[in-house]
Amino acid sequence: MDEIIRNIAVFALPVLFAITLHEAAHAYAARRLGDNTAYAQGRMTLNPLVHIDLFGTIIIPIALYVTTGFVFGYAKPVPVQFGNLRNPKRDMAWVALAGPAANLLMAFLWVVFGMLLAAFGIDEEFLSKMARAGLLTNLLIFAFNLFPLPPLDGGRVLTSMLPNRLAYQFARIEPYGFFILLALLYFNVLAFWVQPVMWLGAQVVELVTTPLAWLLT
Repeated sequence: MDEIIRNIAVFALPVLFAITLHEAAHAYAARRLGDNTAYAQGRMTLNPLVHIDLFGTIIIPIALYVTTGFVFGYAKPVPVQFGNLRNPKRDMAWVALAGPAANLLMAFLWVVFGMLLAAFGIDEEFLSKMARAGLLTNLLIFAFNLFPLPPLDGGRVLTSMLPNRLAYQFARIEPYGFFILLALLYFNVLAFWVQPVMWLGAQVVELVTTPLAWLLT
């Protein structure tokens, strides 16, 4: 039990930061592209309390971790009225991509944090574990949300790319997307997408942080 509590403590801050920046990025992109819905509702903020869903962000992930060792959860989705965007079909993709892009940025920042700990000789196990947890959490959210299934971000991107008729048919999957996702998770099918995409994200982060690593050493 002590180990479970320690692991929850290590991941708590990275998860909060990850979901907060992810949702705030959606809101920011939507406002820049013409839709002020999320901004008007106070969702374009870095205050995590605004984005937390009691069940999806706290109760379900902890319960799953304690019982199965697997973590799955969600935040309150940012409201976007795609019809308000200047170019709805195209801009839908940019709004969707803003969330995973924010997680890739945060993965980079957690790596930098870990580098700075090492550079300044701060040998604190908890902080080092938190830096690794931040990298892992953000890469996981990055990869998971890019899966091409509505209402995930990847589903929005694919809808934006398809011809209008196919896009309309594909978008009709959205009401059933959550249940399809649960089935894919249960049968471990999603791992065939998540693991390679996480690896690609990690390569991007490593490429960007390599010059800084040289400077610090």
